[in-house]
Amino acid sequence: MTATVVAVSSNPEHTFSKPCRDRIRLLAGLGVEGDTHLGVTVQHRSRVAQDPTQPNLRQVHLIHAELHDELREAGFDVPPGGMGENITTRGVDLLALPAGTRLRLGPEAVVEVTGLRNPCLQIDHYRQGMLKAVLGRDEDGNLIRKAGVMGIVLTGGDIHPGDAVGVDLPAEPHRPLDRV
Repeated sequence: MTATVVAVSSNPEHTFSKPCRDRIRLLAGLGVEGDTHLGVTVQHRSRVAQDPTQPNLRQVHLIHAELHDELREAGFDVPPGGMGENITTRGVDLLALPAGTRLRLGPEAVVEVTGLRNPCLQIDHYRQGMLKAVLGRDEDGNLIRKAGVMGIVLTGGDIHPGDAVGVDLPAEPHRPLDRV
């Protein structure tokens, strides 16, 4: 199966969900043009309150559409952009990628995966009980965060639904994703 972009979303305001668009433009070193999380330094409100000078490792939020399928089976109807993601993909296991993986999105854009999105209580405000559905435990009891990955824009470009997604793994040894 070829990995593809299912949907693209952005929002200039700090809201939980982001409306789907016909296209988004990624800007190198900044994020999604016109999105509230655009910037060299962190833009997430809780992170800004801690230290507004820290680098923005969360310029782009990606979620795999397979999570939407899983949530639908659990009784939660979540459309693309519903969980605040900028890019919804299908056909690539985002959560299994090592840190530093480069995703080629469309003909030009490249995003480097920096880590996992840490699900927060806002998810339960969006759909009551859904926070538990995006968290799990592995066989050793370690917490699994399923709410997507975050990245930084290395090369800008326009991204549209239907665009191909390419995956370039970093050199070994691979470092597993942790929350950012």
